[in-house]
Amino acid sequence: MGEFWPVPDVLAYLAGRWRVTRSVRDLSSGAEGEFTGSTLFEARENGGLLHHESGTFVWQGVARPAERTLRFLPGPGGTADVRFADGRPFHDLDLSSGRHVADHPCAADLYRGEFTVRDPDHWRTVWRVRGPAKDLVLRTDYVREA
Repeated sequence: MGEFWPVPDVLAYLAGRWRVTRSVRDLSSGAEGEFTGSTLFEARENGGLLHHESGTFVWQGVARPAERTLRFLPGPGGTADVRFADGRPFHDLDLSSGRHVADHPCAADLYRGEFTVRDPDHWRTVWRVRGPAKDLVLRTDYVREA
């Protein structure tokens, strides 16, 4: 099957609860952090999924609660249109080949995300953030919970 696992329908694949581990590296300062928690992709009445992530983020030895919410809306041909909680566009997501690259400009910084699917229960995102304000790598591993 190759290095990546093709996903014909992003929303069907993501639905459910996932364990999350994220490493955060600031390449300019050398600082590192880690997020651990869970993500629930919950079906919405009007279609799509509500993504709610919650857990603990440890940065420079200080642990604090962290959470975020995204909307995953149905896109053409089994893809998804990912939006922030307030409805602003974030990125598209097409996992039909098992791999996708998406860009998100944020002020003067550029977020470039690579999404890879390994199998029915494991996928990863790697965001590389570059610009005058940031120089980061965020690597997130997702494992489906039973």
